[in-house]
Amino acid sequence: MNCLNPKYGHKFFLTGLSDDPELQPLLFILFLSLYLVTILGNLLIILAVTSDPHLHIPMYFFLSNLSLVDISFISTTVPKMIVNIQTHSRVISYEACLTQMSFFILFVCMDGMLLTAMAYDRFVAICHPLRYQSIRNPRLCYILVLVSFFGSPQVHNLIVLQVACFKNVEISNFFCDTSRLLKLACSDTFTNNIVLYFFGATYAFLLFSGIFFSYYKILFSILRVPSSGRMYKAFSTCGSHLAVVCIFYGTGLGVYLSSAISQSPRKDTVASVVYTVVTPMLNPYTYSLRNRDIKKLKNTDHWVSPPDILI
Repeated sequence: MNCLNPKYGHKFFLTGLSDDPELQPLLFILFLSLYLVTILGNLLIILAVTSDPHLHIPMYFFLSNLSLVDISFISTTVPKMIVNIQTHSRVISYEACLTQMSFFILFVCMDGMLLTAMAYDRFVAICHPLRYQSIRNPRLCYILVLVSFFGSPQVHNLIVLQVACFKNVEISNFFCDTSRLLKLACSDTFTNNIVLYFFGATYAFLLFSGIFFSYYKILFSILRVPSSGRMYKAFSTCGSHLAVVCIFYGTGLGVYLSSAISQSPRKDTVASVVYTVVTPMLNPYTYSLRNRDIKKLKNTDHWVSPPDILI
């Protein structure tokens, strides 16, 4: 079998979701609609937070940044797929493939780090309400956002760059995915896969541990002073964030296990759609439906002041 080196001009081909010509118009309308709904929902969250001074607190600062990251996250994959469907072309260059993977990993890591920072924000608000303003000062919030931007590991791209040639240039997905590219390599990639999954699992474990620790302390703090009103207020404050965490890590774990265990590229692709398209779309609506401050934007001109969201 001949091996091809994309560094010398060879291109990859994205198989997409279906080869059926009759399904292409339906897929185009579906994903264009999902993309526009996601952009609109997240933009409304950003507009709501930036336009009202009463929401200029850490909780909503991180929420607006999460919405911005979700817009960027979905924009790394879906527009390319929409263009490919419309132009009937599935070609992607080697450089564009690496760029797409790099931004995809960046925004996935930023999503996880922002969710961890938001969990810590809830921990400080509920467990140390009197020190909230001093601990969660604007400088710390900006530092955490910068860390989330520069703290994403690019091990995946470094692993792909080590692959000298590929036995096939057809990627069984609608975007460039590191695990799919490694399956196309001519050489043995067992060690590369071990490194890939080790770094991915370790990074996710560290972020999830931060979230778990924050909510463990929150629960412990609530149980020390049993009160139905206190408990309701805590769940009202944390409910939307917990829902987004479950969606993000639940779908991410599904894609992770699917790519590691499943032998069906089609099932992997469907799982990837849930993770890359559905999750960014649901996040703003989860917050707007479950967060009382966001809901009050529609119902009243009187906003809850920052201390009122604390326990």
